[in-house]
Amino acid sequence: MSRLNTFTSGLYRGDVSFDFVGRRRQWYMLSAGMLVVALGSLAINGLTFGVEFSGGAVFSVPSDDCEISAARDAAAAEVPDGVPIVTELNGSSGRQVRVQTVDLTPAETGAVSTALAEACGVPLADVSTQVIGPSWGEQITKKALTGLVVFLVLIVFYLSITFEWRMAIAALVALFHDVFITVGIYSLSGFEVTPATVIGVLTILGYSLYDTVVVFDKVKENTRGVQATSRMTYSEAANLAVNQTLVRSINTSVVGLLPVASLLFVGAYVLGAGTLKDLALALFVGIAVGTYSSIFIATPVLAQLKEREPAMQALAKRVNARRSGGREASKGAAATEGDGEDVVAGASPSAAKASGRGPRNQPRRKPKSKR
Repeated sequence: MSRLNTFTSGLYRGDVSFDFVGRRRQWYMLSAGMLVVALGSLAINGLTFGVEFSGGAVFSVPSDDCEISAARDAAAAEVPDGVPIVTELNGSSGRQVRVQTVDLTPAETGAVSTALAEACGVPLADVSTQVIGPSWGEQITKKALTGLVVFLVLIVFYLSITFEWRMAIAALVALFHDVFITVGIYSLSGFEVTPATVIGVLTILGYSLYDTVVVFDKVKENTRGVQATSRMTYSEAANLAVNQTLVRSINTSVVGLLPVASLLFVGAYVLGAGTLKDLALALFVGIAVGTYSSIFIATPVLAQLKEREPAMQALAKRVNARRSGGREASKGAAATEGDGEDVVAGASPSAAKASGRGPRNQPRRKPKSKR
């Protein structure tokens, strides 16, 4: 058997164990640090909303040699009130320069199109324009929030029926943890928030819950008769479940991260498919953080909630008493065994006789002639 199989088997049997639940304060502090950075970036930098949410005009200029700086200067000269966002896109139709501005009047839209055509050296007819009003973005935002609320309500209802309400609370804590960190990384990176971003966030919510439910199912299995046996506490049984599903969670996450990484790094940066990076970044960060939260956040929070129950507190006392009684019994047996050795080896014959451990007298054998 290979070392990896031996290690995996040891985790499942409990021979090898990492104390995830017992060290929950360390994981809470680490997550708190990440959340502080994420919330600080949101407060200082904010989010860069795409034209679908904020409204505005989008100009696409097909050109292989148009400089991004030239396109930015040309658009800024016609729209002094807002800073245009210029990106480069590479697709099947060739290279395109995408310029996003604030909401413009028809006259300003024509002026920007003419300026971009002159700066990039293309005919005016090749510059495509798309104007999106802010009302459409508000509708998209309301629909996204409505979908998120319905999703959370259904998840709480399902987990409360299938498992218990404490598991639902722990899963929601891990869920909000993943969302805030993902949104904070979006703020730090400066990526635009587009409908693809919303799709990615909703996807990682499902993935995070999937990984958490797998761990909770094992926790439920391990703690089914934990009060009757009194061999381990609830936290210890939950920690065993995390160790038993650890390798599975890591393997699932690695398999999920590899194609998403190809979308993010190869598709967005190598091939220049800019429409993929919004979705890929949300998926990449969400899968990684979701795996972390299912191991280091969800199960420790669940164990902390369960340990507040009087039944689980009584169980912990019985387990501790049983273990302390076993240690005292083993110490007493060792002391008794040591005393017996002293009597036999070094005591006087009278003391040995008094203790009942003297030599045993054998019956005298009769001669053969008298038998």
